[in-house]
Amino acid sequence: MKRTKYRYYDLMMAAFVAVLLCSNLVGVHKVSSVELPFYGTYIYGAGVLFFPLSYLFGDVLTEVYGYARSRKVIWAGFGALIFASLMAFVVTSLPAASTMSVEQQNAVNLIFGQTPRIVGASLLAFWTGEFANSFVLAKLKIFTNGRFLWTRTIGSTIAGEFVDSAVFYPVAFLGTWSNEQVISVMIGNYFIKVIWEVLATPFTYKVVGFLKRAEQEDFYDRETDFNPFKIET
Repeated sequence: MKRTKYRYYDLMMAAFVAVLLCSNLVGVHKVSSVELPFYGTYIYGAGVLFFPLSYLFGDVLTEVYGYARSRKVIWAGFGALIFASLMAFVVTSLPAASTMSVEQQNAVNLIFGQTPRIVGASLLAFWTGEFANSFVLAKLKIFTNGRFLWTRTIGSTIAGEFVDSAVFYPVAFLGTWSNEQVISVMIGNYFIKVIWEVLATPFTYKVVGFLKRAEQEDFYDRETDFNPFKIET
């Protein structure tokens, strides 16, 4: 692939990793609810409101810069998640000083403590979901010959979030939650993520249009090696 210096690629990578870390660390323990007509009380994890931003960034990166450069960003995010999980484990395992109350220590452990099963499920779901999203968008761009951007952003999110949800919830909670609860939460959160992407489509159009003009790039993955384990671009 031709080596090109881009003005905003590094910024997009940093934004992607920041959104990914914040959505996994800040919102993961907060459970909220909303009253819906004809349904009643709908309970959801607060992180689901922000995690789809990582898919929006993934769509933009693949659409403008291509699958190979998006793949590099996905691996950067994957590495950041591994480090954050390792840091959380070390911090919560350290003995508390006498100046720290039991309540403070319990709060830190509650917020940052993660079981290996949840960590493994999160990493596997992120990796498979993001690569599915990027792959589908790249292929749809070729199939549509660059037209109908909305079909790619929404179609790739439908595929990527489906893989993410289908991996995370069973791996993380099957056996500890009832089968009905796993399926209910998985389906409910999946539709929130997809609807979020649909509503964000006008914003995605603006960002993609700006970047294509600024970078003078509109990459098509006609000869791309889609092996997810390659890092170089």
